[in-house]
Amino acid sequence: MAAVSYLNTKPLLWGIEHSPVVDEIDLLLDYPANLAEAMKSGSIDMALMPVAAISDVPGARIVSDYGIAADGDVASVSLFSNVPLEDVDTVYLDYQSRTSVRLATLLLKRWWNKDVSLSPAPLDYIDHIRGATAGVIIGDRALEQRQNFLYIYDLAEAWKDWTGLPFVFAAWIANKELPAGFLQRFNEANREGLLHIDDVINAHPFPHYDMQRYYRHNIHYLLDGQKKQGLARFLSEISTI
Repeated sequence: MAAVSYLNTKPLLWGIEHSPVVDEIDLLLDYPANLAEAMKSGSIDMALMPVAAISDVPGARIVSDYGIAADGDVASVSLFSNVPLEDVDTVYLDYQSRTSVRLATLLLKRWWNKDVSLSPAPLDYIDHIRGATAGVIIGDRALEQRQNFLYIYDLAEAWKDWTGLPFVFAAWIANKELPAGFLQRFNEANREGLLHIDDVINAHPFPHYDMQRYYRHNIHYLLDGQKKQGLARFLSEISTI
């Protein structure tokens, strides 16, 4: 089993690591894009995976009530620039997450109506966000960069403005049938983690952003009906671009 190593997963991982269910799994941490490739190849059988990769994984199905979502601003997935969006002509796309790349592409084309050059981001691309060049930055790095750019366009907030729906970034996906008893224990472990936000914050100090706000406002972990509607809308939209 695998999950991303960003701060946004820490409450879920806290619950798993402090539950007996941890003895039933081998937990790996990696970038979202790498997890998607591992699921596709079959080298892992369950992951907290970017939702844009679901269609690429044979037998993929959502197996938990919990994931990574937002209902408005998410703070950690944004388009950063030093000029207004109308003056941007090139956008670097963060290599770490396919979902964020697809969301940015979708918003640029259909919400912001921007015809820009989309470029895969090199490792040092943040240093090249200047002038008419913007960049999508995700995860902990996005939280760290919030003081460094004049313009920040939150992608989850833009999605909400466009569709009126929440956005799901990642969900627990399996590529095979898993025992019902294990999935129940796993779900309970996720839920338990969300009851220990203060413990998570104390264990992972982060000076760049208010983590109480991040965990209790920006990130939504329960994949309720509205979140699933947002997910279905996103998967439908990206199937046409």
